Amino acid sequence: MRLPTPTRRLALALLLTLAAGGPLAAQKEAPPAPGTPKDFRLPPRRTITLPSGMRVSFIHYGTVPKVALSLELATGGIDESPREVQLSGLTARMLVEGTATRTAEQISQEAAAMGGSLDAGAGDDALTVGGEVLSEHGPRFVALMADVVRRPRFAAADVARLRDNIARDNAIALSQPGQLVRSRFRALLFGDHPYGRVFASDAMLAGYDSAAVRRFYAKNVGARRAHLYVSGVFNEAQVERAIRSAFAGWAAGPAPTVNPPSVADRAQVELIDRPDAVQSSLRVGLAVPDPTSPDWVRLAVTDQILGGAFGSRITSNIREDKGYTYSPFSFLGSWPKVGTWIEVADVTTNVTGASLKEIFGEVDRLRTEAPSQRELDGIKQNMAGVFTLQNSSRFGLIGQLQFVDQHGLGDGYISSYVRNVMAVTPEEVQRTAKRYLDPSRMTIMVVGDKKTVEEQLAPYRAATPDKPPDAEWKGGPDLRPALHLFRPAA
Repeated sequence: MRLPTPTRRLALALLLTLAAGGPLAAQKEAPPAPGTPKDFRLPPRRTITLPSGMRVSFIHYGTVPKVALSLELATGGIDESPREVQLSGLTARMLVEGTATRTAEQISQEAAAMGGSLDAGAGDDALTVGGEVLSEHGPRFVALMADVVRRPRFAAADVARLRDNIARDNAIALSQPGQLVRSRFRALLFGDHPYGRVFASDAMLAGYDSAAVRRFYAKNVGARRAHLYVSGVFNEAQVERAIRSAFAGWAAGPAPTVNPPSVADRAQVELIDRPDAVQSSLRVGLAVPDPTSPDWVRLAVTDQILGGAFGSRITSNIREDKGYTYSPFSFLGSWPKVGTWIEVADVTTNVTGASLKEIFGEVDRLRTEAPSQRELDGIKQNMAGVFTLQNSSRFGLIGQLQFVDQHGLGDGYISSYVRNVMAVTPEEVQRTAKRYLDPSRMTIMVVGDKKTVEEQLAPYRAATPDKPPDAEWKGGPDLRPALHLFRPAA
């Protein structure tokens, strides 16, 4: 539509007036201060224990007619011997490859017919089987899950196929500097504990057959290690009846393994040579208290200020200001009885040393000077919002419950998390950094071009190698590709 000429002239005059900042221009005002974030309202959960020792938690959540079920078994890498690295992961994958009465295709098709899927995987401390389906199919899905968990077939051909898939996945992972630095960093931190072993060698994988998988399953899977979480919209009475029926008579099996690691408490510096690499992959970190510590929430806030948030100090420094890297970040890791703080960055090779200097400089600055209230308030507001978003899905809520159950924190941890975050003061952040983030105890792991990087690490190590480098990396669970391990500088 074409406006009449007088109207067009008036519109043009108004536009020019606004552009010139005339009296009709919108006045710039400071945005209102954000309100105090509210605690997350955790829905009530009901937990029962079956005669076998298996626990079940019911959490009604949301309005979408779907239900999520996650069966967490307290096993995984923690139960692997030095000759069984990644065997728990292979065992988990095999659960959905067929049962005594169903093929893998039938399992997949049945789950799809219920509007969902069924998957399995394993980590350091948990082997998980789960999925979500339309609410009306909750009881049927329970029966499918029970068949998968209790009556796996472990066919030899399927074991060989998945074993070869893992070997290929490992080869791809170990061609990436980020995976190299991650796996070797864990070996330095945790030593020969299962947490320190990430990748199996090809020779080790080749020895895994159906008998090995059956042995691991028989030794580590049972009702006493099982906790089933049911979250979403569902008929609780019907689902409970299905659970009691499907899991009736399941052998109790062993109690969960308790084997906390002895974590390195001294500085270590290691370089893996990646000739002519244009970037260095870095990991810097150390052990900190686990989530049962009264300082855990304060550590979480401290981490967000340092490197956990996008606007954090380390990120602003080496990304925004210096341009050394694109996406650095830090995080808190947690296992039963141990935690870690780790900074991760891929930096341009010729500024490897400079990047480490800035990372340690930001740690030292927070240890000696409390953050401003304004900076801290922004971090805490962001943490409160992210926490609520993490709990906004069925599996997100299950993940929170699994976390508090694993560490024995109680549901009050979730309900009071936002309040506890908002209560952290600048002085507490400084004290937390000073107490736990000691640069003289931090491990430095670098994957990069030795001829460019080695001299840049001089401030962080003594000149004499602690052990000679390997001439050639042949692969293997200890991941020693042309390693150069140096003692820290005094």
